Amino acid sequence: MVGYKHYLNHIADLTAGKELLSSGMRQEVDRCRAALEHAQEGATVAFVSSGDAGVYGMAGLAIEMAAAHGMDVPIEIVPGVSAANSAAARLGAPLMLDYACVSLSDLLMPWETIRVRIEALAAADMVVALYNPKSTKRTQQIEEVAAIFRQHRPGATPVAVATAVGAEDERIVLSDLDRFLGEEITMKSIVIIGNRTSKILNGWFVTPRGYKV
Repeated sequence: MVGYKHYLNHIADLTAGKELLSSGMRQEVDRCRAALEHAQEGATVAFVSSGDAGVYGMAGLAIEMAAAHGMDVPIEIVPGVSAANSAAARLGAPLMLDYACVSLSDLLMPWETIRVRIEALAAADMVVALYNPKSTKRTQQIEEVAAIFRQHRPGATPVAVATAVGAEDERIVLSDLDRFLGEEITMKSIVIIGNRTSKILNGWFVTPRGYKV
């Protein structure tokens, strides 16, 4: 089994007796190469990724790297539950209507490109789930995002900050566009910003789909 060391720790009950290859942050390419090389040698490899390997995960990199280096290995992608969906299930139904997922990390994507996408989504009145919203060094981006959304949506628009969903330190906070920056936001957080119809109903964050009730 190959994966980010913290992900492997989360599934320790499944790794007993298995050969484990783990590494730290920003070593995704090395992990992917190791997984593919072991598979090419005939091993059955479980390449452990994030909630869903195809959503900011390793599936795309594995396919790209195998093609680029002529590695003829069978690849099976097992569907999972992405962080936005896990957070939404704890919050209620904020993603019931059209929504988009955007990572605020600028390690692999220029911030200006991310900003253009955020501006378009804010103007389109789409619910947005923000991945990698803030780190200890990267703090300005989430503030810019909040300012952009305030140009298009009321300050009372529901916003949720869901951190470490499913873990022992899980923290779920319901706030709004005017106040959510005052909450603790980390790289373990998902921030979901509602659209103009989103509301809080009996403590649940809901974006109505349009049914008559």
